[in-house]
Amino acid sequence: MDKKKSNIYENQQPDKGRIVGKRPGAKPGSVKIKAKRSNSGAAGDRNLRNMHTKVKTARGRKLSSTLWLQRQLNDPYVKLAKAEGYASRAAYKLIEIDDRYKLLKKGLRVIDLGAAPGGWCQVAVKRTGSTVDDIRIVGIDYLDMEPVSGAAILKKDFLDEDAPQALIDALGGEHPDLVLSDMAVPTTGHRRTDHIRTMALVEVALDFALKVLKPGGHFLTKTFQGGTEKTLLDLMKHNFISIHHVKPPASRDGSVELYLLAKGFKGHIKNNG
Repeated sequence: MDKKKSNIYENQQPDKGRIVGKRPGAKPGSVKIKAKRSNSGAAGDRNLRNMHTKVKTARGRKLSSTLWLQRQLNDPYVKLAKAEGYASRAAYKLIEIDDRYKLLKKGLRVIDLGAAPGGWCQVAVKRTGSTVDDIRIVGIDYLDMEPVSGAAILKKDFLDEDAPQALIDALGGEHPDLVLSDMAVPTTGHRRTDHIRTMALVEVALDFALKVLKPGGHFLTKTFQGGTEKTLLDLMKHNFISIHHVKPPASRDGSVELYLLAKGFKGHIKNNG
């Protein structure tokens, strides 16, 4: 792949959305708190931020595991997710992105790639109004996850040859208005290797989106900071009206995680790339 980024995106800073969160007990899915991003990258209730829990290193537990556990215990998004019934803190990434770009609307159909543990499906169900009698959200993952009322969940590897058709069949033969991909590969610790492997998933997800999206639809995918290959960006610019790099406040500081949003699918253009 061409390692150079498109000139349009050189030195481009990710879009910074407003922090979205709410105090425990508030109505799920609505914006109740507007706070500046703290140095820890967390937003939410002041008391939650000030409550810091230290974790002692247990016998046999690695330091990295101890630090991860301590971070989880002191993460306001983790507390909010637990209080509001979301499967994970990742739900707030989609909430924040959607609050800024208005991707999820009542009645839209959505496919969620790499759906486990289910937070994005939960958000999509609430914001589209999908129900068990009228399924408009379909998620897929080879990992186990709890059922999400109003969504169809396929326990399957998206890379399987028959996975794309299975997703369309689960939507009742209808094509989606939005394709979401929060897929990620297990990290190796080698940044360049992880980036290459992640970009391979982005390419597969984009190829799927180009084949199934309705005209005017959108595509949102996880990627890593470090440059999106020019050929991939060129393909996206050829097929969508606008491209955005987004770093939602719920993404932790220090994380190389970034989201690539392609808005306004132009329709099925021949000779893509």
